[in-house]
Amino acid sequence: MEPLLIKDLNLSGAWCNILEHLASHPGDEICPLVLSLTEFGESPEIRQLLDEDLHNHKLPTIQTVSETIFPQSVYQLCDFDRTKLYRQYMQNFRFIKADRANRKGTYFQRMIAYEDLNPDANGPVNQLEIIIDSLQDKKGIRRSKLQASIFDPTKDHTDGIYQKFPCLQHVTFYKSENGGLVLNSFYAMQYFYRRAYGNWLGLINLGKFVARESGLEFERFNCYVGVEKLDNIKKEEAVKMVKKIAEILV
Repeated sequence: MEPLLIKDLNLSGAWCNILEHLASHPGDEICPLVLSLTEFGESPEIRQLLDEDLHNHKLPTIQTVSETIFPQSVYQLCDFDRTKLYRQYMQNFRFIKADRANRKGTYFQRMIAYEDLNPDANGPVNQLEIIIDSLQDKKGIRRSKLQASIFDPTKDHTDGIYQKFPCLQHVTFYKSENGGLVLNSFYAMQYFYRRAYGNWLGLINLGKFVARESGLEFERFNCYVGVEKLDNIKKEEAVKMVKKIAEILV
């Protein structure tokens, strides 16, 4: 139950380091975990190994999880036009919401169409568009404006024992001294095995999207997780997975 800081250039390598820590230390939680990534590389072999194991456990793939945060495939189909992306995603959302797992919404939907309950509001709020406009404003940036909320207490404070959505609470952006873009993200709790890799990939793609649309270079991704929990696999299975990864890296 001690804090863990992981700094890396590679998403796959960082994920492996955290799995090894969980496998080799007492308990099944890290409180808190702080992850900081630059360059955002991946190992195709490690990603394939995890995807195969997720499939064997009947869990969503890495891409499926990542696209709940940022729909990279839709962005590509829209020829990297963000206006088309927003429109197409919301057209698709009525089908996405039909899945019971998405009945309360998705991360990306809340970022581009957050429902303001204020009776004087002009409809759903596109938080990402506000952030991009602010980053492009040559008059200067009020840094407190560069944030998007996911958690909605009117919908998400429930009495359920297990709540699937939302685990991601909040994202903020920061324009660094180098002129690059930094994305910070905050989780109260995250299920490591079934969600972490896909969540982090989705957030990296979100950072790249905001950077591209703002004319900036995506520089760093940071994630703070209050409780990172080993789930779905037992300790001995985690140890076996670490050994398989070691064999790949030889």
